[in-house]
Amino acid sequence: MLYLAEVLKKSGGFIGGGKAELKLLACQRSEQNWVAIPGDETLPSDEANSYAAGALVLADVSNARQVTRLQEAGRPLVSILQNFSRLQEKFKTQEDEIEQWKQSLTYQSQELNRREMEMETRREELQQMEEDFEHFEQQRQELEALQEEINQQRESYDRNRQELEGAWEHLRGEMRRFEEQQCAAQPAVGLDEEKARSLQALVSQLAGAVPAVAALREQVNGAFEILNQHQEQLGHHWQTLEQQRSQAQQQQTEIDHKAQTIHTQWQDWHRAQEALEQARAELKAQQRILTVKQEYAQLVSVQLQNQDELQQLLYRAAENSDSVKLGLDVDVEALEKMPLDDLQRITQDLESELVKLSQFVGSQEEELNLKQDEINELKVKIEAASDFDRLNLENDLTDEEDGYQMLLETLVGQRRSLQTRKGILSQHQSILRRRQGIPDPDGHASVIDLGPIVSQVENLRQQQAAELQQLEGQITQMQATIQQTEQMVTSQAVEQENKRSELKQLEFDLTEQKVALAEGQGQVKLYEGMLQPVQDAADAFRQKLEAFVASLDEVETTGNQQQQSVAEMQQLITSLTTTPEFAVS
Repeated sequence: MLYLAEVLKKSGGFIGGGKAELKLLACQRSEQNWVAIPGDETLPSDEANSYAAGALVLADVSNARQVTRLQEAGRPLVSILQNFSRLQEKFKTQEDEIEQWKQSLTYQSQELNRREMEMETRREELQQMEEDFEHFEQQRQELEALQEEINQQRESYDRNRQELEGAWEHLRGEMRRFEEQQCAAQPAVGLDEEKARSLQALVSQLAGAVPAVAALREQVNGAFEILNQHQEQLGHHWQTLEQQRSQAQQQQTEIDHKAQTIHTQWQDWHRAQEALEQARAELKAQQRILTVKQEYAQLVSVQLQNQDELQQLLYRAAENSDSVKLGLDVDVEALEKMPLDDLQRITQDLESELVKLSQFVGSQEEELNLKQDEINELKVKIEAASDFDRLNLENDLTDEEDGYQMLLETLVGQRRSLQTRKGILSQHQSILRRRQGIPDPDGHASVIDLGPIVSQVENLRQQQAAELQQLEGQITQMQATIQQTEQMVTSQAVEQENKRSELKQLEFDLTEQKVALAEGQGQVKLYEGMLQPVQDAADAFRQKLEAFVASLDEVETTGNQQQQSVAEMQQLITSLTTTPEFAVS
């Protein structure tokens, strides 16, 4: 089993070294699961002696609690932390997605509840329409029964009218016979009592056979009132249907407008995405150019270091060899004419200044060597340090290397000045010995002047230093530009992703609205399919009632005429039953 442990070392006496132990800190349960170990459990390990105290290591421990293998924990810990960081970012992204899904589900739940309420309301309306239709159907059946009754009464009226016409024919026949008898000059002609009773009974029967139109008209008026009530309810339903149809048309218009808007926004998004890809390509090109400039700057920096080393070699050659000098250009004629005492005094002053400068340069050389030793020690410590301590040591190493470089650049100029002063002093000493008559041991040796070479190297160094400074300025400017471009590209990428999510949500909402519109249009068609047959039946029944009212008016007119005819017949029968008296001539 793999453990994260800390190396502990305890003192073992005056002579022997410390004995190393491993303090178990955490145990790996799975690839990404570590569990802290409570307490101060330790395990002995001889391999831990090669690690510094406090170092973090990964230890493989067998079931017998024996350490089988050790390895530094720096790189694995960095990998674990990187994986943990990636997992955190992934979990955060998943949490954001879950939160978006929660919001979407909440919205969908609210939308479903709203639709359920609308469906419940429409279901109640349809149920009410079904009840009204059933009630209307019942009334229609009642009106049909009334129509049947009216038809039966009409048939009875037709039979009575036929009987009345027969009675009229019989009465007209009797009247014709009566007139014929009167023409025959009979003294007393009239209806006998039996015929009069027969005609009177027939007339009374005809009078009682006149249909009762008032009751039928009252029933028809009631039917009209019921029909008008149903028509009013149907009008309300038709108004509701028209409102739903208008809402559906309005929703269709809104959906078309939203679809066009989303299409336009998608086009804008694709254009922005193309611009973003172009910006990314330009950013990569700038990054490649920056890499080339950095490599070239590094090359120039290496050349500067080589020139510094060359200058140091030239200075050391001039310092270690009397035949090699730097800066041999002195005014020899002036020194020859100068008083000997003045020349000796100037030479002594130059010797004194040279001693001071040599001591100063020597102290700088010692300080530079100490800096180098400290840098080497820090590099050794970094190799053996833990990841936590390594970061601080690397920062210290960077500071020491910067100080070393500054001291080295200062020392280069001081070395050059020292060599120049040595050359000048050597020429003064040579002229002084010659004027004093002292033989010059180096008088016949040829002296090589390295001054022009050093000057050329210095000029080249200055040019390359200026070029390096210019490159560093360009690199700094490009880094700032690239950083701004990266921020802009990142911001645009985030904005594009947010816009894409927004458009996806708008498309989802538009789909939901289309589904709702399809449902509404289906309900409108269903509603219209249920209302139209009811309306057609009501219109047909109204036409039948109006036709029946016309027939009823005709029956009423005919009945009034029949009543008038019956009255006339009764008067005629009365006049015929009266026996007239005639004067006999």
